[in-house]
Amino acid sequence: MSEDVQGQTTDEASESSESSEATIAVHWREEGYIPPPPKFIGQANASDPAILDRFAEENFPECFREYADLLHWDEYWHTTLDTSNPPFWKWFVGGKLNASYNCVDRHLAGDRNKAALIWVPEPEDEADAVITYQELYRRVNEFAAVLQDLGVQAGDRVTLHMPMVPELPVTMLACARLGVVHSQVFAGFSGGACGGRIADSGSKILITMDGYYRSGDLLDHKVKADEAVEAARKEGQEVDKVLVWRRFPGQYSAKTPMVEGRDVFVDDLLADHKGAVVEPVSMPAEAPLFLMYTSGTTGRPKGCQHSTGGYLSYVAGTSKFYQDIHPDDTYWCMADIGWITGHSYIVYGPLALGTTTVLYEGTPNYPDAGRPWRVAERLGVNIFHTSPTAIRMLRKVGPDEPAKYNYHFKHMTTVGEPIEPEAWRWYYEVVGKGEAVIVDTWWQTETGAIMISPLPGVTEAKPGSAMQPLPGISATIVDEEGNELVPGADEAEHVTGYLVLDQPWPSMLRGIWGDPERYKETYWSRYADKGWYFAGDGARVDSDGSVWLLGRIDDVMNVSGHRISTTEVESALVGHSGVAEAAVVGASDETTGQGICAFVILESHAKDNDNMVDELREQVAKEIGKIARPREIHVVPELPKTRSGKIMRRLLRDVAEGRELGDTSTLVDPSVFEAIRASK
Repeated sequence: MSEDVQGQTTDEASESSESSEATIAVHWREEGYIPPPPKFIGQANASDPAILDRFAEENFPECFREYADLLHWDEYWHTTLDTSNPPFWKWFVGGKLNASYNCVDRHLAGDRNKAALIWVPEPEDEADAVITYQELYRRVNEFAAVLQDLGVQAGDRVTLHMPMVPELPVTMLACARLGVVHSQVFAGFSGGACGGRIADSGSKILITMDGYYRSGDLLDHKVKADEAVEAARKEGQEVDKVLVWRRFPGQYSAKTPMVEGRDVFVDDLLADHKGAVVEPVSMPAEAPLFLMYTSGTTGRPKGCQHSTGGYLSYVAGTSKFYQDIHPDDTYWCMADIGWITGHSYIVYGPLALGTTTVLYEGTPNYPDAGRPWRVAERLGVNIFHTSPTAIRMLRKVGPDEPAKYNYHFKHMTTVGEPIEPEAWRWYYEVVGKGEAVIVDTWWQTETGAIMISPLPGVTEAKPGSAMQPLPGISATIVDEEGNELVPGADEAEHVTGYLVLDQPWPSMLRGIWGDPERYKETYWSRYADKGWYFAGDGARVDSDGSVWLLGRIDDVMNVSGHRISTTEVESALVGHSGVAEAAVVGASDETTGQGICAFVILESHAKDNDNMVDELREQVAKEIGKIARPREIHVVPELPKTRSGKIMRRLLRDVAEGRELGDTSTLVDPSVFEAIRASK
């Protein structure tokens, strides 16, 4: 069902007359502060406001020694920050260390029998796999010996195309042990996408899995390896070996045959390296640890290169102070290791601190919406980390589920996209039971770790706001010309513009693999005269200095000259009691330039009728203004999502514009478009 409106009235268009092209409209209501519970403050790693002074501007960059000192260094550094060749900054120059040693070996003396990883398979009748630090040490060493025997050495690149199984962190840490640069490709990506990344990185070895469970099905993942090898060959890169882990030891779970001479089962190779010990290679702080390719863009993928010393220091520090991870916590980040969130806050950050980190194989609502809460109750999870998309999904399919289970979180993170206040409050009140702090974070693949966030135990939070830049991080909201926008100027209670980072930080990307000019052009050219990193995101700063992220600036619609964020329209729609989820895109409009097209999923109690559409249009007009009333509203049964839970707005734009659909290979269910088109 939909409703079309032919353009805007003269009065509505006049509302935009004072808006410039540089202004992104946002009209979220002011939210009150929610303080951290006293019980949390009493145990927090950061509860003394003195940390704000330690990381104050006058102590930059030496303040980040505090993060680096959480690690074991083989050789101490002589220069904390080398600024001689911007934007190719260098951190902890002269220092040497090994990431695998820091995440595994150094914990053996006191915690060898503590669980490092708890792996939860998707089938509920299959037992968890608990891997102690001693067992992790054994597995990492044996697989490092396998790689060493294949001739892999420090500086080589190896591509991983693996699902959420314990063999994935084992493989990453084995690579890190040898100084080998790993490039993990999200398992949901196609073989062709993997092949492009193999070619770009120059990998000669692909490490994969025969199969894994997703939504109850045992998927044939090996088939993608064959596609990846062929795609890489077309780009001039030959893959010498494909190493295949088996989901069930000794049992092949794929229908795709192994290729003789190229494909090898990992467990067969491990049999020759039982008990092997491989000394960790001491690597310079600036040596690359991994490549993380950005997704969702057109053209050649960008291999963001992250360092060993700066990256590991910063993820350890933010895991301690912002995730509030203690060694005796049970921590569950529900992201996928195929994304930067999983690298930083499933593997490297938590393991560097010697805690227990949970990995879950499948979809969070399989076989029902109670699954996350059953896992949390059974394992005693006390720190929970997920995305706004997952929060909305769990809210939609099981709003009363969390109350059925006796788990208790002290801390909950949200990451990956802006979260509207309504979803934030549900997360706080229903999932967290009012007991947990919420840390709403902003950061990117390129930043490596959290940049903007509340500091739990010290600062309060506002629903929907990521709050302030972390101490030691300098972020500014500017206009198109680079002028800083400050609340209070011209009596404005808030300002809206573009987010920039105006000084370097330890976990920042060190370049785009093999393409330094593209690195400079992509991230540093817009404000090149000022030396600022341009994040590509819009943001609002309110009168209290709190930052509200609005999403990518290319997710901004220009309606009658008024630039409106898709995020704020989605937030207004979800604020209606009958809406579970919403996605908004802009489509060409002869009168207004762009018209706002909304796709909504209703709560089970809501009725799909003309009155509902009218209510939703008026809801947006009330929350934002008449100019933002959607031209079209489509009530749909589902939204097109990738396997990581991202809504594919690009494809919704194709629908709104009446175009042929673009690539749908990363979607969970491409057939969802039949239902979406039927609603128009």
